[in-house]
Formats: sequence, C-alpha cells, structure tokens
Amino acid sequence: MLTCPSKKYLGVECLGCGAQRAVVLVFEGKFSEAFQMYPAVYTLLLFFFTLGLSFIDKKRKYGRVLMMMIVVNLMIIVLGYLYKHH
Repeated sequence: MLTCPSKKYLGVECLGCGAQRAVVLVFEGKFSEAFQMYPAVYTLLLFFFTLGLSFIDKKRKYGRVLMMMIVVNLMIIVLGYLYKHH
C-alpha cells in the first residue's frame, strides 16, 4: 500500500485516506468493511468504470453523467471525512 504523504509528514489524514484499503476489501468480498473504511468506495469504483467505458464507447456522450458522478463523489467524500473526524 502507498502511504499518504499528508498523514506521514503532517499527521493529518487527507480526503482519500482509506480508499486503497477499501478497494482491497471490496476485492476480498468484505463489502460492509469496505464501506465503513471509505464510504465513497462504491461510487468511486462506478465512476472509474464509467470513465473507462467513455474511452471505449465513443458513440455515447458521458460528460454530463461523469460530472454528476464527480459532484456526488465529492459530497460523499467530504461528508464521510467530516463524520469520521468529528
């Protein structure tokens, strides 16, 4: 696992801390633990799947969908971070 520079050098978790471990937990089949580790794990995986699909499927336009997914992911990430640290 890559170490978070923010946590390593500043002692403060960043908004992405826990995402790597959560993805590993998803692939291990530990879905509930993955969500508890990083609540945005599933929406981020869906985002990256859709982003990859947008490069393969040039017939459809994914811009608006991807933008909506970015906004939703940012909201989940920020709310999860605030919940975890307050």
